[in-house]
Amino acid sequence: MGYKVQVGLSNKHLHLSKEHVEALFGAGHSLTHMKDLVQPGQFACEEKVDIVGPKGTLKGVRVLGPERPQTQVEISMTDGRSIGIAAPIRESGDLAGTPGCKIIGPCGEIEIEEGVIVALRHIHLSLEEAKEAGVADKDWVSIKIEGERQLVFDKVLIRASNKFKAECHLDTDEGNAAGCGPNTTCEIVKVW
Repeated sequence: MGYKVQVGLSNKHLHLSKEHVEALFGAGHSLTHMKDLVQPGQFACEEKVDIVGPKGTLKGVRVLGPERPQTQVEISMTDGRSIGIAAPIRESGDLAGTPGCKIIGPCGEIEIEEGVIVALRHIHLSLEEAKEAGVADKDWVSIKIEGERQLVFDKVLIRASNKFKAECHLDTDEGNAAGCGPNTTCEIVKVW
């Protein structure tokens, strides 16, 4: 053990299907690249939308690209409580049986019946990085974050593929609990 990985905090965001991009931003619209993310081919977009739940609205939520087959909204538990959506903790793409919401864009609005989740904390690794770390795709690990609010997170999923680059994804609730900043790293301390 002892393999270190950069921590990336995931603020609330969403991934849109092509159909929903056009419904929210207009026919023929393509997502506008703003900046690359750490994971190859992934990027933050200029586009933002409002996410509406039974108790309130999250304004100006960033869209991430590229488009996906199904629209997925990723929020923290705190976000969910503030708008009245009890989003389950799920791995990205595991959307069956999750709650929906209304999404409002500048050119229209949509209602999704499912797709709102709290992302399961996870570590992206290339296959070579996973081998160096002594882990494999779908392993569960514990990670330690050192600092003033030192914390160990259990049940962190390894996602290993040559489509990935080393990065640990925590949401803002988890990152704040551990006092994470822009240069925070975590250490894999146990494989389950």
